[in-house]
Amino acid sequence: MIGSFFFICNRLVEIVFLIPIIGMLAYFVDGYLKANVITPTYILVLFIVSVIAAFWCIDTLIRHATTKRSAAFVAFVDLLFFGAFIAGVYELRFIASANCSHWNGGSVWVSLGPFGAYGYRTGNPLSLEVNKHCAMLKSCFAFGIMEVIFFFWTAFWALFIHRRSDVVVKETTTIRRRSHSSRRGHGHRRSSSHHRRPQYVV
Repeated sequence: MIGSFFFICNRLVEIVFLIPIIGMLAYFVDGYLKANVITPTYILVLFIVSVIAAFWCIDTLIRHATTKRSAAFVAFVDLLFFGAFIAGVYELRFIASANCSHWNGGSVWVSLGPFGAYGYRTGNPLSLEVNKHCAMLKSCFAFGIMEVIFFFWTAFWALFIHRRSDVVVKETTTIRRRSHSSRRGHGHRRSSSHHRRPQYVV
């Protein structure tokens, strides 16, 4: 009961923090698509992982009864997302030390495409909001680190639920076996007493 409660709470927190990541990175992906430019890896990895993770979180919440029965598998998938978010955060690590109030993107300014050097040359107004783009990427970086922690935590609670369910199953099996054996013993005593013939002494 306690494990299920904390698991559900952590899942809801994961969804809450995944929504801004998906929204902000979708803004960048949409800009790259409209400009017909390849989306850089540091945006694409975290975006794809976040979208898949959001569907996974919603699915495990809706089918919570199934999640409890296959808690070990849920923990395994959560650990995969744990590693995937580490990869996404690692790709975006360059933004960690950026000062978004006076940001000089450097090589990132080129890779930002319509939001950076390419947009500046073509007169795209998106390229004039450098500080905004820096702040969005930095927020996604921070939320990504939080998701790393959250998915590790939910994997732990899923394993906790799995262990508790194993204990309950073993206890139930033991009780059933004891009750079954006691019934058999009681029936055997009744049958033996029933077939016992009375003896008369003359």
